[in-house]
Amino acid sequence: MFDKILIANRGEIACRVIKTARKMGIKTVAIYSDADKQALHVQMADEAVHIGPPPANQSYIVIDKVMDAIRQSGAQAVHPGYGFLSENAKFAEALAAEGVAFVGPPVGAIESMGDKITSKKIAQDANVSTVPGYMGLIEDADEAVKISQEIGYPVMIKASAGGGGKGMRIAWNDEEAREGFQSSKNEAASSFGDDRIFIEKFVTQPRHIEIQVLCDTHGNGIYLGERECSIQRRNQKVVEEAPSPFLDEATRKAMGEQAVALAKAVGYASAGTVEFIVDGDKNFYFLEMNTRLQVEHPVTELITGVDLVEQMIRVAGGEPLSITQDDVKLTGWAIENRLYAEDPYRNFLPSIGRLTRYRPPAEQASGPLLENGKWQGDAPEGAVAVRNDTGVYEGGEISMYYDPMIAKLCTWAPTRDAAIAAMRDALDGFEVEGIGHNLPFLSAVMDHPKFVSGDMTTAFIAEEYPDGFEGVELPEGELRRIAAATAAMHRVAEIRRTRVSGRMDNHERKVGTDWVVTLQGESFDVVIDADHDGSTVRFADGAAIRVASDWTPGDQLARVSTDDDMLVLKVGKISGGFRIRSRGADLKVHVRTPRQAELARKMPEKLPPDTSKLLLCPMPGLIVKVDVEVGQEVQEGQALCTVEAMKMENILRAEKKGVVSKINASAGDSLAVDDVIMEFE
Repeated sequence: MFDKILIANRGEIACRVIKTARKMGIKTVAIYSDADKQALHVQMADEAVHIGPPPANQSYIVIDKVMDAIRQSGAQAVHPGYGFLSENAKFAEALAAEGVAFVGPPVGAIESMGDKITSKKIAQDANVSTVPGYMGLIEDADEAVKISQEIGYPVMIKASAGGGGKGMRIAWNDEEAREGFQSSKNEAASSFGDDRIFIEKFVTQPRHIEIQVLCDTHGNGIYLGERECSIQRRNQKVVEEAPSPFLDEATRKAMGEQAVALAKAVGYASAGTVEFIVDGDKNFYFLEMNTRLQVEHPVTELITGVDLVEQMIRVAGGEPLSITQDDVKLTGWAIENRLYAEDPYRNFLPSIGRLTRYRPPAEQASGPLLENGKWQGDAPEGAVAVRNDTGVYEGGEISMYYDPMIAKLCTWAPTRDAAIAAMRDALDGFEVEGIGHNLPFLSAVMDHPKFVSGDMTTAFIAEEYPDGFEGVELPEGELRRIAAATAAMHRVAEIRRTRVSGRMDNHERKVGTDWVVTLQGESFDVVIDADHDGSTVRFADGAAIRVASDWTPGDQLARVSTDDDMLVLKVGKISGGFRIRSRGADLKVHVRTPRQAELARKMPEKLPPDTSKLLLCPMPGLIVKVDVEVGQEVQEGQALCTVEAMKMENILRAEKKGVVSKINASAGDSLAVDDVIMEFE
């Protein structure tokens, strides 16, 4: 076995590989750019080597620089993680020439399966059902439009060397095909150094289900069940689970056997994933094969007990698989939520900055959970596991140069309903401040009836949030619980304020029992009857809620028992109350005396400034190009400019007809959120 492994990656996946290598007694080497000097993976590794400036195309994907780091460190093997060089055949060849083991598949498998055009041809030759499309290379936008017309809209425009949603667009008409082709080429060149594009039919209402395969160099191959990855945004997965709530055992077996056969056909050895789209009748079509470790691999590990990173390292070291297909048992249910640095209230646009607060829920496993993730016998009733794969820490910075993922939060339980319930609790207790993030959206998805029923497709987010995510409207029962909790919390804060030292004599302040709580447009008159063990909060209609908590003023997380039902609230202070975040809702809660409430109702509402004649930069990013000029009349939906952030190009369009009166930015400019790009008459 290897003594030292270099991880040719960064962030959470580098940290993930380091954990397994450490468990195996293998030393690790991290590589880092200027932007990652203080990164968590650098701190965790035994050694670290600097490889260049922040942009990935000047550091992490420059093969010569990574090879220099290998020589400096004396690493015997390299784990590429995912993204960057993980599916780069030239990198694997360079390692082989240097006598360094690649913790991944053979070069031939990378070339044939990693290239989406070639892999589709091989799948067709192997009689694997594939999606209709054009397998050849496409020279320009005009040819892309012609091919799209022949296939029939909608079509998917994809980078041949792509992955992770990069270099991918859906086009519903000629104009979108033309724009999508160019943007996909640009993103592909920037992210992968390969701008080849192909086009295939976009199957509407599909499920995205993938099979995890594991093969060795001795001809053995197995599949470890499937992962449901249908909840996606901009073709990038957001929520994954294993197994799929849709598949039956017969379909699972057929997909698994086909995936293994395809892997063996190209001499595959290592962990890999065969992706399928599955229609409502459980017909499945080969989509692509990812010749690397997938982002969502933890859910497979949680239901099988197989450490995929360890298996990859052992296969790279020439060992045969220690498990057979008969040894693979799917136990319980696992769900993964990807926590991204992106603002759901701004249509999920990237957010960068410093993590002023980062407190994930504690990782846990109740019951006899062994180190390898398997339960000893049957999992005990009520057993829950929480896992958080991350590459950041409190005080660290989220950079504009890399993928916006912060963490992958996973839960396991014996049943799907229990796993969802565990995820809700874990999300409620996950504290992130300083940047925009998608925690509220993830909480909303976990409560959404379609997700809870398991009846979702890849169109879930587009269908359920067509106008973007604007927060959750909580039902009255939940509002009452929060009103009771915050009223009791406000009373605690008021009592503390009465005990401030240095008061004037004969000016004692007493805390009353009558309060008015306003939130989400609702107003509740309450009376608090407090005792040593908590408070009974009575509403005007006679209903009462018993509240108990150890919350103290200043705590940013409150765990409040309301009639013996636990409520977890993220708490911020605002004038006259709290900012409360719970289950996808972001609420301003005011707790006032009856007289204060009466006066507050007479206050005029403050209106936001008028920005209807301005184009504001929606995220920190780089202006790639400006498509209009001063004096030009623009139509609704017309492209105005392109902003690049976190490796993704975003086309900003006119919201209505107008004339450009001023342009404040040009290609190459770096802008902050809400910087004015252009103005209109």
